[in-house]
Amino acid sequence: MDHRRQPLARDAMAYVLAGGRGSRLAELTDTRAKPAVYFGGKSRIIDFALSNAINSGIRRIGVATQYKAHSLIRHLQRGWNFLREERNESFDILPASQRISEFQWYEGTADAVFQNIDIIESHGPEFMVILAGDHIYKMDYELMLQRHVDAGADVTVACMEVPRSEASGFGVMAVDDADRITAFVEKPADPPPMPGKPDISLASMGIYVFRTPFLFDQLRRDAATPGSTRDFGTDIIPYLVDHGKAVAHRFADSCVRAPEEGDAYWRDVGTVDAYWEANIDLTDVVPKLDLYDRSWPLWTYSEVTPPAKFVHDSSGRRGEAVSSLVSGDCIISGSSIHRSLVFTGVRAHSFSQLEQAVILPRCTIGRGARLRKVVVDRGVAIPEGLIVGEDAVLDAQRFRRTDNGVCLITSAMVERLGA
Repeated sequence: MDHRRQPLARDAMAYVLAGGRGSRLAELTDTRAKPAVYFGGKSRIIDFALSNAINSGIRRIGVATQYKAHSLIRHLQRGWNFLREERNESFDILPASQRISEFQWYEGTADAVFQNIDIIESHGPEFMVILAGDHIYKMDYELMLQRHVDAGADVTVACMEVPRSEASGFGVMAVDDADRITAFVEKPADPPPMPGKPDISLASMGIYVFRTPFLFDQLRRDAATPGSTRDFGTDIIPYLVDHGKAVAHRFADSCVRAPEEGDAYWRDVGTVDAYWEANIDLTDVVPKLDLYDRSWPLWTYSEVTPPAKFVHDSSGRRGEAVSSLVSGDCIISGSSIHRSLVFTGVRAHSFSQLEQAVILPRCTIGRGARLRKVVVDRGVAIPEGLIVGEDAVLDAQRFRRTDNGVCLITSAMVERLGA
């Protein structure tokens, strides 16, 4: 039997780069890294990359952390501690701990791998799958590994088509007829279009496959190169485009879709608007992203909680939720909820109304409050009678209001209301 058609994932290690702040998410990342931000009712953003790895058959995983990593590390310890060394599995949390130098944190994405070469070597993986920890998508990495081997590539880069107007935030590539990458530029001000598609660019997803010894050689070469920013997109990939064989892998070829899902789904929820929209989209009757697909489950830390509870049934004081996701340990007490996500442990009190609201865990919604188009950070106590989403000028004075009219509400903002 052709060895290339055996599962390659069993000989691979997934290495998740989860150190980014995600500053465009504003106060949502004041106390947590972007991969640790809550998503979808009970998960964190990083759970998508990690679940993809597990579902693809990868059983050796490393996660490099840096910025405000406590909540991320706690989540990983609680939710991802089932991998066992005696089953030839591993799960390493790799904070920036100045292992190379007393003065050196992770300088870039490539450096975050370079500083942990000895730990990776101890596991002996044949392949390395380098992943970003801050995107929402479902992907079978086994298919990308097969593409890498079949093409005889030095590096395989996952890519997707994006509107040219949005491509300046990505690495953008040009490919030949065999999908060999012929040019690569990181975050260009004027992204080059695809041939025949003047409004579309081919963008890197920040997912790379290497054979492990080759990757280590490149990381050591790059570390010894004066002026390198120690980054995959800026340094490693462009070098291999010029001096090796870099191959593109189309996301559409390995995107996992449930029967009800249409187009290949990938989101960078890196702004408050994008984060709010991706969450609210989950309330659609047939959402673009199916969280209920049991053939490709989303694993996460699942708290042991009592069921959600809905109480009161009189006119104007009915505990109800329509087109909404409501998590465990929520008590909807005479509150009306429409097209919203309510995370674990929320208390919504009588006569309050939530519409297109993303309410993070352990919040309290006071009696008579009306919230529309909001993201409420964890643990916020919304005062009785507070109204948000009906007066744009007032909202902008009190909270962080985006150009699309979404208000981000934190505890500090609420405390200032009473000052």
